[in-house]
Amino acid sequence: MNTDDNDFDLIKRFHAGEDPAFNRLAAKYQEKIYWHARKMTGNHLDADDIMQEVLMVMYAKLKDFRFQSSLYTWIYKVTATRSINLLRKRKIKNFFSLNDDDNPIQISAPTDLAGDYENREKIAMIEKFLIKLPVKQREVFIMRNSEQLSYEEISQITGTSVGALKANYFHAVDKMQKLMKDVL
Repeated sequence: MNTDDNDFDLIKRFHAGEDPAFNRLAAKYQEKIYWHARKMTGNHLDADDIMQEVLMVMYAKLKDFRFQSSLYTWIYKVTATRSINLLRKRKIKNFFSLNDDDNPIQISAPTDLAGDYENREKIAMIEKFLIKLPVKQREVFIMRNSEQLSYEEISQITGTSVGALKANYFHAVDKMQKLMKDVL
């Protein structure tokens, strides 16, 4: 990575008024934002909306970024918060909805990930299982497995103690195993 792609340098350049520096940061992180939101919501359109919101928040708030954490940690926290807020809104909306459908969340298999039907089926099945986890468990499970973050990094992002994160992760793994066992 050359020094022009260093987050610190790009943020400093953005602070100095160079908008192209923001474009490089957005290009660097937009895919990570999308996939974290997608795993949290289980929905392409929601993930795409969240990605756009996070990029707008980044643009508006980046000039105030003071390097108290890594940029990735900050972006991840914003993405997680937006995803959780969307899920809460959806839960409230569904509670007051007259719709009797037990599963209002429609999961579509991502066609850009795998060319064959079997892989799309596996991805869709995992997304369906993730949606069944409580939000906090889902968040920790995704961060540990998909993003391969340490408990300390997750603690920084979520503001949750390492002990609570470990408990949430244990329960998430247990529930995922039970769900998979029922299907297989």
